[in-house]
Amino acid sequence: MRTQLPPSGLARDARFHRITTAERFADERVNGAGEERRMDPASNDVADRARRQRHGIFVGEIQAVEGAGRTAFDYSIAETPFAMKLDMARQCWDEARHVEISLLLGDHMGTDVGEYSEAVTLFEAACHPDPVFRLAGVNRALEGLAIDVFTTMRDFATEMNDPVLHFCEDWMLADEVTHVKMGSTWLRELTKDDKERQTKALEFQRTVDGLFNFRGMRGENRDAAIRLARKFREMAGFESDEIDGIAAMAAEQRAQYATAY
Repeated sequence: MRTQLPPSGLARDARFHRITTAERFADERVNGAGEERRMDPASNDVADRARRQRHGIFVGEIQAVEGAGRTAFDYSIAETPFAMKLDMARQCWDEARHVEISLLLGDHMGTDVGEYSEAVTLFEAACHPDPVFRLAGVNRALEGLAIDVFTTMRDFATEMNDPVLHFCEDWMLADEVTHVKMGSTWLRELTKDDKERQTKALEFQRTVDGLFNFRGMRGENRDAAIRLARKFREMAGFESDEIDGIAAMAAEQRAQYATAY
């Protein structure tokens, strides 16, 4: 394996404001302030929330290019099959296209690059020394989250009667299903003779899933801030019990947060 590039080494221009994962989840302005409810077209803060979520997707797509690129580059053929490297290279191309689409959507929605901070969580998950953990943490957990977020944004675009946003979210959603499916396929392939390694990787995935339930914001009901997209997750290779586990974890977090506040 080649030398790791730390998140602090990612190239950004002066417009970007980078924060750590710990800072992201310590910020009550993001974790509270109505973020636990869905974006309602009739609410007063809907425009700001939509722009903030779209900007978060934008910086996530940049990190997705960087993460998939690192996974394609970091390992020898003995560590990761060449066919997997090709899949990671294909993902880089998809994510780069998503960055371009996101820039145009930013113009469409009135969002400036760097208007909101950039947490480097996705790239941090792509820095694990074991490629199987990267597949679990990035391709399955975080790209799985992307399936949920793009589905939510697509449905929001329908409510807002915004055909441009709807078309773009639907286009990117299809790519994310493919990325998760690649992660599911390669995780199983690389661990078919090492079930202990597979178990540990899936435990890591559950940890990332728990972190990105955002205190219970994900759910399958219509009022959830982020809709858990069961149909598309199943298309991407998730088992029903895995999806049930994410939903149950989110419900538990939601109850705990409601009790605490």
